Amino acid sequence: MNPIHLLAACLLPVALCAAELPPEILLWPSGAPGSEGRTNAEVVVRSSAGEVTSVWSVHRPSLTPYLPSKEQATGTALLVIPGGGHRNLAIGHEGYAVAEWLRSRGIAAFVLKHRLARETNSTYKIEVEALADTQRAMRLIRSRAAEWGIDPKRVGAIGFSAGGELVNLVCARFDQGHAGAADAIERQPCRPDFQALIYPGRSGDIQPAAGFPPVFLACSFTDRQDISEGLAEVYLRFKRAKVPAELHIYSSGGHGFGLRATNTRPVGAWITRFDEWMADSGFVKGP
Repeated sequence: MNPIHLLAACLLPVALCAAELPPEILLWPSGAPGSEGRTNAEVVVRSSAGEVTSVWSVHRPSLTPYLPSKEQATGTALLVIPGGGHRNLAIGHEGYAVAEWLRSRGIAAFVLKHRLARETNSTYKIEVEALADTQRAMRLIRSRAAEWGIDPKRVGAIGFSAGGELVNLVCARFDQGHAGAADAIERQPCRPDFQALIYPGRSGDIQPAAGFPPVFLACSFTDRQDISEGLAEVYLRFKRAKVPAELHIYSSGGHGFGLRATNTRPVGAWITRFDEWMADSGFVKGP
């Protein structure tokens, strides 16, 4: 069988399972700071098959956990942040499908619903509420690492488009936790141990320094110029900072290719390359 067709066959269960979502975990069960008084319900868009494709009007940020069986678990975890221009979350093919694939490889995955700064009439800000949600998500995962069979030193983050902006921000603006905090979650560090930026936005803002987490980068030649050319420059910045980096620029795929069972082009295999990179870098070990 053609390798790309084989990949599509392997991804088919992801599409079939996407409508059956695990229960969400609220980042702040008593309400997120900055969202006081916001009672608007989330807007959820579904496909004709009933699968969730996108959401917006997020005022109660959350994680959706995809946990592998104990027999299959590798101890590695990833925070998955969908894109959507900070106006909505393309949570189907850039969130749930990715998390399902990672879980099938023994990697615990957590899909983030964060507050949206560019949604119509939003008062949220990317570098305030959206970043706070990302930091809190990283802390929450580490706070329950023992319960979930996760190595707290192998917790990464992967972001798509606008989600990539948030991964970059949490790598650059981090702390080691607040030791005296009454909330045990806040005592945890929030920086990812490794990162993946998939066609990230605002490439000019990605300015790695020595000690940044190792990075996997991917986009397509047919994406917007600021992304396809910008990501090449981002790779060189990581190289100059002596931070391990791997870059894949596919000849086609446009923007927002994410992970779809129907994508049989070479770009559809990016996640296999990412899996190989994690193993080669030592972030994934056998169950």
